[in-house]
Amino acid sequence: MKKVWIAVLTVMLAAAISMSAAAQTELVIFAAASMTETLNEIKDLYEQENPDITLTFNFDSSGTLKTQIEEGADCDVFISAGQKQMNELDISVDEEKNPDQLDFVKEDTRLDLLENKVTLVVPEDDPKGIESFDALAELLKDGEVLMAMGNSDVPVGQYTQKILDYYGLNEEELANAGKITYGTNVKEVTTQVVEGSVDCGVVYCTDAFSAGLEVVDSADAQMCGQVIYPAAVMKNSANADAAAAFLEYLTGEEAMGIFEKVGFSAVAAE
Repeated sequence: MKKVWIAVLTVMLAAAISMSAAAQTELVIFAAASMTETLNEIKDLYEQENPDITLTFNFDSSGTLKTQIEEGADCDVFISAGQKQMNELDISVDEEKNPDQLDFVKEDTRLDLLENKVTLVVPEDDPKGIESFDALAELLKDGEVLMAMGNSDVPVGQYTQKILDYYGLNEEELANAGKITYGTNVKEVTTQVVEGSVDCGVVYCTDAFSAGLEVVDSADAQMCGQVIYPAAVMKNSANADAAAAFLEYLTGEEAMGIFEKVGFSAVAAE
């Protein structure tokens, strides 16, 4: 009799485990690399509060993530470090911003989630004594500094290009002269500065905070515009309601507290 009960309990336990697994929802989140630390912290909290949800993150440059979505990758939520990449997936924007008329953003789910700042960072001890973007511009003109920046398809790289334009600097000439190195995402730029392989780099303040780098200057809106992180549920999401609920959570007090610790902020009106 005892063996029968053990067998019954074993079957019941297996059924319970199977039902639990079946009820589990995985949300796949594509997010800008600069959100790695904050979203991993949020993941632990959110999964504790929502045991039926598993969050899986894909962190990379926003341009790379946009391409992966365009090529059919499974994605429930996309959080970009720039409006350009989201616009290129959003059929509701004008054709100039979405020339290929791609239609991947679920209607009425897009929002401006966060604002970041573009900063100038230097290695430990700042060997070149770079104290500001103004000083960097002069050093670049004189060919006396090596700067790291993001590629042109990376939002932080696009913001840096605007800063170079602001100072009347020619990126192509500087790159050909060996005065600029590139990273495929902001984390690669940050690593070059941490390792001291460059004299300075342009990264987000959040990445500087996470890497313990010294920020010597911050770019204002006149130099590179607002640094806005849009977020949206993707149209092909198999879990649109759960994805929308997660996006709503990110706008709440608990998640915002985590974002603000590293330098993110709610989006300010222009």
